[in-house]
Amino acid sequence: MVLPIIAYGDPVLRKVGTEIDKYYPNLKELITNMKETMKNARGVGLAAPQIGKAIRLFIVDTSPFGEDDQLDEKEQAFLKSFKKVFINPIITNEEGNEWAFSEGCLSIPNINEDVFRNEKLTIEYFDENFKKHIENLNGLAARVIQHEYDHIEGILFTDKLSSLKKRLLKKKLTNISKGNIDVDYRMKFPKK
Repeated sequence: MVLPIIAYGDPVLRKVGTEIDKYYPNLKELITNMKETMKNARGVGLAAPQIGKAIRLFIVDTSPFGEDDQLDEKEQAFLKSFKKVFINPIITNEEGNEWAFSEGCLSIPNINEDVFRNEKLTIEYFDENFKKHIENLNGLAARVIQHEYDHIEGILFTDKLSSLKKRLLKKKLTNISKGNIDVDYRMKFPKK
């Protein structure tokens, strides 16, 4: 089932997610719904707070980046197949040069801005079967994870912008929070 995506301005996007266990109610159904919701909105990641749940869960599917012919064939192939569920993740290390990339967010539609992030990370997490993993990732896969990880920490990509950029975006962000925006996927706006 495609769920509505929570819009900028809703307090749930600012909550630090709580850990869950394998007995979390309807977890398999929730993950399936999140995948359908992300695909419907043409996203590459979706965190539980974006569907109104302040829990430590996000999913990624970087396959759209695998079509970028500016990347080498090895990275294209990796990104095409990188589809994962992250439960109770912890980024244990971030390193490498910070690099800028134009990020967007399904909760903040029609806004894209350059965000600087480290190029490499190490992450510990459980998959949907509660099997533990430790992975080292870099490039676009690491960036998508950092963006989604921020969501479960109550951080939005706009928080990482300069104060000038934030002032320039204030009206657009206010319009999103009021529902004065045209998007082609279901959204839920903060109550007035």
